[in-house]
Amino acid sequence: MTKFAVIMDPLNTLSLKKDSTLAIIRACQLRNIDVYYVNQSDLHLMDEQVYAIMRTLRLTDPFCQNLDPALAGQTWYTLGEEERIALTEMDAILMRKDPPFDMEYVYSTYLLERAEAQGVLVANKPQSLRDCNEKLFATAFPQCGPPLVVSRRAEILKAFHTREKNVIFKKLDGMGGASIFRVMQGDPNLSVVLETLTNHGQEQIMGQLYLPEIADGDKRILLIDGEPIPYALARIPSAGETRGNLAAGGRAEGRALTDRDRWIAEQVGPELKRRGLIFVGIDVIGDYLTEINVTCPTCIRQLDEQFSLDIGGQLVESLLAKLA
Repeated sequence: MTKFAVIMDPLNTLSLKKDSTLAIIRACQLRNIDVYYVNQSDLHLMDEQVYAIMRTLRLTDPFCQNLDPALAGQTWYTLGEEERIALTEMDAILMRKDPPFDMEYVYSTYLLERAEAQGVLVANKPQSLRDCNEKLFATAFPQCGPPLVVSRRAEILKAFHTREKNVIFKKLDGMGGASIFRVMQGDPNLSVVLETLTNHGQEQIMGQLYLPEIADGDKRILLIDGEPIPYALARIPSAGETRGNLAAGGRAEGRALTDRDRWIAEQVGPELKRRGLIFVGIDVIGDYLTEINVTCPTCIRQLDEQFSLDIGGQLVESLLAKLA
């Protein structure tokens, strides 16, 4: 029997309506793959071996069609007894822990790298999870992105703002639309925004040219082993907002990829594959790549529902092909 361990957030914190990890687990379950539930805190190293405290996990509704957010605890899943199992006993390990990307996350990638060195398939590759900051990694493809700056020095950030006049400033480790500021020409809050984001010059941040196309949506494009799903999920800002993130109140609308979307995916895809980044979500506003999400990409469920897809199944089939 094939065994997959999924390192993820606590079950009681998941959105039963939207969580992408549930779609992946469902796909495993429909293919008779044993799924083991692991929290980040369950990983440990002893006697030169990496272990985790694991429990088998089964969804009571394997199609995830009747998962009621009002249901509590074990009404929608069943867990087996806790077992201490070496990671090398798994065929594959999926790292699906949400950010923050802190030192605990980094330590987890070190442990997963030990298992990978002993032959276990880890998705995404631990080294690449460390190397590919989701905002900075996008700058590796300058032909795809907007004008930008990365600095913690106020005078450099202000010079960029003076040049571009309408700028988005954001933290390099932000998620879900948190701590994103739009600063227009003549805004008296520029200095305090930069002081806040850089922690008074102690932390690097990013400035990007504001893209008015955000009004038409921030598109999430999912790629499996470097190949794009043919539809994107546009996150459209609510009235008076500049952020399309669903966590910030954005509205989701599925769309077929444009020629430009496909071109951007073609630019990025080979490097993702080379780095062992098997499941990735890239963000595109208008004609520009703005972020590359490698830690825990989402939007599977919304795209599946709107276009009758099985993205989780495609991902699992890709993993099985690599194991074969």
